[in-house]
Parts: sequence; structure tokens; C-alpha cells
Amino acid sequence: MTAVLFPNVEAPDLHVMSFNIRRRFERITWPPEDRWGLRKQRLRVFLGANKPHVLGSQEALPDQARWVQDSLGSSYGRIGRGRGKNRDGEGTPIFYDRDRVELLDWTQVALSDTPALDGSTGWGNTIPRIAVIARFRDAATSAPFVFVNSHFDAFSRRARRRSARWLADLASDENLPLIFTADVNAPVRSRELAAMFEGGGLVDTWSYAPARRTVEWGTFNNYRRPRAGARRIDAILATPDVGVRAVGIDPRPTGTSWPSDHLSVQAVVRIPATR
Repeated sequence: MTAVLFPNVEAPDLHVMSFNIRRRFERITWPPEDRWGLRKQRLRVFLGANKPHVLGSQEALPDQARWVQDSLGSSYGRIGRGRGKNRDGEGTPIFYDRDRVELLDWTQVALSDTPALDGSTGWGNTIPRIAVIARFRDAATSAPFVFVNSHFDAFSRRARRRSARWLADLASDENLPLIFTADVNAPVRSRELAAMFEGGGLVDTWSYAPARRTVEWGTFNNYRRPRAGARRIDAILATPDVGVRAVGIDPRPTGTSWPSDHLSVQAVVRIPATR
């Protein structure tokens, strides 16, 4: 059993996680730790030990999404489709503990000028980028909230800037508390992502938390020893009405290595009954 940062999180607190699980590549053999056949069990052990109430994942192929859901346990549901025009391929699914949160509804949009068109691009990204938007109710407190999970483009700064603006507009239009998880592919507090925080509609839980269980590790460690103060490109953001209790980034390997080329970001939050 691997050590955990936040064991036994109980109501009214919620344990949330953002984790890029690294898509499976059949023909890439270096570094050896990246082989899905080697690291899938490490991922199972890590998720089975940590069991966040809500997990926003990135880079999950359909078989990997099933593996994640099975690793979390039978009480977990999953929402989200692939990013391709046929709703296939890599996705950003959300996993949720049905014993703790009730799914009210959900949708998936493309990060483009045609958000309802599956597989669409157009903000500078040549690869489709998506977001899954869910409405939940905390079964323990009856508090409703919105949970958004995404993966910003890795190659286009323009696409990341547009995605940051899209997120700020989404949060502004919502009348419920909102939590956002993502691999944003740039330092969370970088200038190109500054639109996420304009007007104070969203806060970085890392900066907002009264307690940090760890130092601020760089979250893309690529199976190497993590470095403190390096780029944190994985985020958990929230509207200011969400009570952020604690945050952490676990740098420890699971067994002999890490389950992904990214480290997960975790937070314990509390959803207010009303906004």
C-alpha cells in the first residue's frame, strides 16, 4: 500500500484530484518506465490508496479510463468521451464516488469557436482539446457545485490564452460554486494564463489554501526525481466561495517508479450550501 496525503477525508470536506495519467503509446519504449504494461499496476495501487471523491484526469484512452474506474472501485462513476470527431480517442474523463456525490447532469465541449462540434479546433490548436463540465450534488450536505476538467493545448500559446479566457467566462456565467482541474501545459500563474484569474472569479487553490501538505513540486517530472520550485502545470482552481482546506503534490514513487510522467495535484475543499 502506498502512502497517501489525505487519508480518510470525511464530510463536509471533499477530496479532489487532478491527474494526467499519461496516454498509452505502443511504440515508445523510452524511458522504460513509460510503458503502460509496466506502470498500470502502479496507477492502480496509487488510485486505490488515495480514492479522491472526484478525480479530473487527462490523456485517458478508453481502455485506460476503464482501468482507472476499476482501480477506484465499484462505487465510482465515469463521465466523458474521446476528443475525436467520432467521440473516440483520448479524453479528459471525470471519475466520481457515487456514495459521496450525485451526478445531476454533464456535457462535453470542444475548446474552439464551435464547442458543440466534436473534434473541432481553431484557437491555434491542431489537436482537438475538450472540457467535461459536470453538475454534482454533495450527497452529505446537499450542496450543488460544478466540476470542470480539461487539458489545454501543449503547443500553442494562443490556444492556451483562449482556453484561459473561456474558463474565466464560464466561471463568471455560473451561479454555483465551481472547481476546475486540468493540465494547463504552462505554469499555472504564468502571464499566458492570467485571464483565468482576472476579476477574481477563480483562485488557485495552491495559493489560497491555509495548509500545504508538501512543497510546490514541479508536476511534470517525466519519471525523474521531482524538483521543488519547478513548473507546476497541473491545476486545481476554484471560485472564491469554495472553502479550500489543504493542498498537496505527492512526489513519492509508487513502488520503484511513478504511475505517470505527471504528479497529481490534490486538494481538500468544502462546498458552501449557497453561493
